[in-house]
Amino acid sequence: MDLDTLKRLLDSVAQGNTSVDQAAQKLTTLSYENINYAHIDHQRSLRKGFPEVIFGEGKTAEQIIGIMERMSEQENIILVTRINPDKAISVKTQFPQSEYDAEARLLVLKKRPISIIGKGLIAVLSAGTSDIPVAKEALLTAQTMGNEAKAIFDVGVAGIHRLLGYHDILEKASVLIVVAGMEGALPSVVAGMVSRPVIAVPTSIGYGVSFGGLTALFAMLNSCSSNVAVVNIDNGFGAGYMASMINRTSA
Repeated sequence: MDLDTLKRLLDSVAQGNTSVDQAAQKLTTLSYENINYAHIDHQRSLRKGFPEVIFGEGKTAEQIIGIMERMSEQENIILVTRINPDKAISVKTQFPQSEYDAEARLLVLKKRPISIIGKGLIAVLSAGTSDIPVAKEALLTAQTMGNEAKAIFDVGVAGIHRLLGYHDILEKASVLIVVAGMEGALPSVVAGMVSRPVIAVPTSIGYGVSFGGLTALFAMLNSCSSNVAVVNIDNGFGAGYMASMINRTSA
């Protein structure tokens, strides 16, 4: 339950349109709701400004649907990450209005259009085309959380002149997400060009000694650019979420 929903409920009680007993029943599960295989944190919107996000990997389609059914009674938006196409088809059968991006493996259920609450632009860059799925997870997460977000794909250091053509967007952004595999060099380059926070996302893309993204991760952690912070390998969602939190408070 978000703050707007809570206010509408209380206003409805004040206007006499909802009884005290009805309101009390709705507030019974305000803290959390136990549905055996999940404890749904209905209070998260009030605490953090965005509902609990469903991690789809490892859950059955039936479990995801069950959680969404309970959440949809109190939330205006539901985000499911790391959900494969087969599970997404099952979910969309139950929630036909939901939107699924197979590349990002991300599903969104919106009851109403998303309002922009972020104060600036979030720019999402991918070093290579192979990094786009993780970059899109970050991009769509940021957009779902109410931010203006733009993507720039395939501007890695192997052809750095491609990046320079987007200097205006880099300068305009209040926070940047830079996604890279291989040697993971792009975040340091971007951070050296701007006076904004850069969230680096290592991906598992690369040959042999990339070690599933560890080489990119270590490179980013050792960046000589001071305005770089790093999330986990392939964690586009975490980058999009953090960028959104920064964008809500940035000038």
